[in-house]
Amino acid sequence: MSILIVIAGCIIIAIILWDAFEAIILPRRVMRRVRLTRLFYLYTWIPLSAIARRMRSVKRREKYLGVFGPLSLIMLLSLWAVGLIFSFAMINWALETQLAVPAGAHAPPTSFGTYLYMSGVTFFTLGFGDVVPLGRMGRILAVMEAGMGFGFLAIVIGYLPVLYQAFSRREVNISLLDARAGSPSSAGELLRRHAECGGMRELTVLLRDWERWSAELMESHLSYPVLSYFRSQHDNQSWLSALTTILDTCAFVLSEIKDGPAWQARLTFAIARHAVVDLSQIFNIPPEAPGHNRLPHEDLLHIRRMLTAYNVQLRHKQEPNPRLTELRRMYEPYVNSLSRALLMPLPPWTVAAKKTDNWQTSAYERSVMGAAAATALAIQEAREDEHAF
Repeated sequence: MSILIVIAGCIIIAIILWDAFEAIILPRRVMRRVRLTRLFYLYTWIPLSAIARRMRSVKRREKYLGVFGPLSLIMLLSLWAVGLIFSFAMINWALETQLAVPAGAHAPPTSFGTYLYMSGVTFFTLGFGDVVPLGRMGRILAVMEAGMGFGFLAIVIGYLPVLYQAFSRREVNISLLDARAGSPSSAGELLRRHAECGGMRELTVLLRDWERWSAELMESHLSYPVLSYFRSQHDNQSWLSALTTILDTCAFVLSEIKDGPAWQARLTFAIARHAVVDLSQIFNIPPEAPGHNRLPHEDLLHIRRMLTAYNVQLRHKQEPNPRLTELRRMYEPYVNSLSRALLMPLPPWTVAAKKTDNWQTSAYERSVMGAAAATALAIQEAREDEHAF
């Protein structure tokens, strides 16, 4: 029995160390389904997201889900630490390591609680010295555990800044998109604002910036999938919504606009679609077509008429280009699956009513809104949620 306990403790230590290596140090995506980190997020996100789906208030739901990303990170690190401490305690207990225990101790020297206490003190390198191993094997295990604990704390100190730097870089472009594509962002509004100012050249610069942003998103979120659970600052923004807006814009430019930045749109579309496909594979989410048409024929005609009014030349003046439907089929099933899994609503193609951008409003302005306006806004948000989920 003692040998089996020692073997089990060694296996748990190996599993935790390898899982931490893959999650933090290894700069490649891991496709293996049976992983400690994957199982942890699977069995913590499912019940939490089920509760969130029952919340009708958008702000309350986003505030609730916004805690999960940072909190899950702390919980995962704690799980690794507790697992290592418990495993070393198991090994010492099974080997019956001799301990020097102070006189008058409440627990006997051979109790599992004493070994667990010594393991915790050793792992966090507290150096109390009240319970120390006497045998050669016990001292070897203590040195190994102290080294792992020191390395664990060093990894935590270095790991968190990397995550939050990647999160900050991701959110910068999302915030910049607010004034360019509205709140929430939409491809129709992005094209309208650029066409209104005669800025199709500026659209090329925008798509080039988002090509790089999509590549950075794919690199950071494949290496650290926990970033996918980190929510944006505003309730009507998300990294998935912004990425979908850019994909919608690129698809429309490639299929409908005659003299648009087709080459840059093709490059941005390629890397953005690559990102959503790979992220779907990381979460093991099969693609699923949206339950409703995100771009009804009336909305498409509205966008075409709007761009024509701003002297934008379209490829087909009479009927929409069927290539737009083909391009949408290349990415919409993937973004729809990610939307349902992460509870991040997809953006509309057009905004029916004039909405105030995030930069144009404040908490004070929202507090002095009339009761009728607040009720109308709540009803509109509820309808958007029904379409999103």
